[in-house]
Amino acid sequence: MSYPIRAGKPTGPCERLVPGRGLLPPDSGYALTMDTTAATSADVPHDQPVRRALDSLDGLTPLDPLAALMRRAITSTALAPVRDTLRGDWLGHRLHPALVQLPIGCWTSAAVLDLLPSERRAATGLIALGLLTVPPTALTGWIDWADLPPERQRAGLVHATTNLTAIALYTASLCARTRGRWARGRTLAWTGLAVASVGGAIGGHLVHREPSNADGMDSPSGATG
Repeated sequence: MSYPIRAGKPTGPCERLVPGRGLLPPDSGYALTMDTTAATSADVPHDQPVRRALDSLDGLTPLDPLAALMRRAITSTALAPVRDTLRGDWLGHRLHPALVQLPIGCWTSAAVLDLLPSERRAATGLIALGLLTVPPTALTGWIDWADLPPERQRAGLVHATTNLTAIALYTASLCARTRGRWARGRTLAWTGLAVASVGGAIGGHLVHREPSNADGMDSPSGATG
């Protein structure tokens, strides 16, 4: 179905202004169903190297076999009874972005406390708590990942790999701390936070760089793919 497009400003709640395309009716589903193709690094000016690097992740075609394997596992009937719950249908929006705040919040706070020698135990507790929140956070993330177009799933796998590296660093940090190796534990934790920050940047690319099917929950049909 096509929708009329004209220039100007919205004249009421029945229209919405889409940059570069004029005015569209609110039921057009533009933000959710149009232009879902991933941007390429060639679309980004040369003076924006970070954006170019992030967009280049969508072109990692060697990851397609792994993506297909993961997609089959996540969309299997075994997860069907809980998939909608993990996606956040009951909440009205995706659950993963909310859960991400738990490990990141714990680990960021631990990084600050590690600057204070008297707060070593508190920092260790926060790192352990952050690790405990990883399983539900990761599971909801994989559910969202399965709803993305194939080219976005490539960047999603890089996002997951980066996060797994951060988790491994924090696990090693916790082990070092329990053995009294506080300096080693702090170094591992700070490195883990840096890696997790990179993973967060890639996650932001997945969600905000271009409209994607991961937002399909709010599409006119209510389908998520």
